[in-house]
Amino acid sequence: MASSSTVVPELEEEEAAAAALGRVYGGGAEEVREVEGYVRADEVDLQILDLEIEGRVMADRFRRLNSGGGGWEHDGDGGDRPKAAWEIDLSKLEIDHVVEHGDHGTLFRGKYYGQDVAVKLLDWGADGYSSEAQIAHFRTSLKEVVTVWHELDHPNITKFIGASMGTSNLNIPENIPDHSSKKGARTALPERACCVVVEYLTGGTLKQHLIKQFRKNKKLPYREVVRLALDLAKGLSFLHSKKILHRDVKTDNMLLDPQLNLKIADFGVARVVEAQDPKDLTGTTGTLGYMAPEVLAGKPYNRKCDVYSFGICLWEIYCCDMPYGPHADLSFADLSSAVVHQNLRPEMPKRCPSAMASIMTKCWDANPDVRPEMEEVVRLLEDLDTTKGGGGMAPDGTRLGCFCFFRPRGA
Repeated sequence: MASSSTVVPELEEEEAAAAALGRVYGGGAEEVREVEGYVRADEVDLQILDLEIEGRVMADRFRRLNSGGGGWEHDGDGGDRPKAAWEIDLSKLEIDHVVEHGDHGTLFRGKYYGQDVAVKLLDWGADGYSSEAQIAHFRTSLKEVVTVWHELDHPNITKFIGASMGTSNLNIPENIPDHSSKKGARTALPERACCVVVEYLTGGTLKQHLIKQFRKNKKLPYREVVRLALDLAKGLSFLHSKKILHRDVKTDNMLLDPQLNLKIADFGVARVVEAQDPKDLTGTTGTLGYMAPEVLAGKPYNRKCDVYSFGICLWEIYCCDMPYGPHADLSFADLSSAVVHQNLRPEMPKRCPSAMASIMTKCWDANPDVRPEMEEVVRLLEDLDTTKGGGGMAPDGTRLGCFCFFRPRGA
């Protein structure tokens, strides 16, 4: 039998209404419940009562959205188990359409208690090469991340709504609209998938924003470059202060709100602690083009690998171009070898301000110990002079390379 702490939305909203009524009369919810007679209509300010009830009910609903509820739930074996604060009720999740397909899952847009949300369905077994032990490790690591993520509150981190380690109550409609670039990809519900729900941001990804500029053969204003870079740097600095490694920092994983404020997203391969074992968090994590040379060489992943990826993103934001466009025909092995052994890096535009170029080169230095902490990167960006423009033009006669989307590697 479920505990008395079971979360029942309808009863909670009734509680909120009772509490609001108590405030109108100057008493509490318990006092209102104990009143068995009638009340005089001329003693009730109906306008205030409506506002009080609406305010309390909406505040309670918002609290549930962002806490996951808590309480108890059936464990599938005839008993009940404690429900984590971040776990959501999948039966209340409405899936609307497919946004994008990835190697490890599908991104949907939907609603949760009426709020627009992004739903990431993670299926690590879909890649075909993850072992049972690796899949179990990924699921455990995701639990660690969401346990911390649901308590995070930062303007440059996507707001976490909740998650579920199973999908038994998730309903994905048949013939669901597919707005992705990989139409026809699998949308069936995986057997062992995990589900992560976050706020939905309507500005698209940073990558998409840069592509729009590229297609217009334009650069972002230097002040805008610095502003976006600061948003990303502050978000990463905050994550690192909480001992969270993102492990897949790239412009595809940065979302924009309608005012083009940047928020870090996609924590599918993030980890709470830095690796101590060389066999853990090594070179199959991330996306080619953003992966640090030590990661490509199979060495342990730490926060300085995120810093390297930030340096590549900073170049991309400044140039509105793909970092290794001229080398797009290289295989994964050849490009990796060039990054590790030949110190291949994106070509620096001749007109790039020296202070900006210095930040990029420090971040992507081959020696992780030379790379600054993200906290220092924030200070360096804040010290940049944006009053004179910055001259974000590529060298004369240089043809911009095309945007190329390298295949993400495993988690």
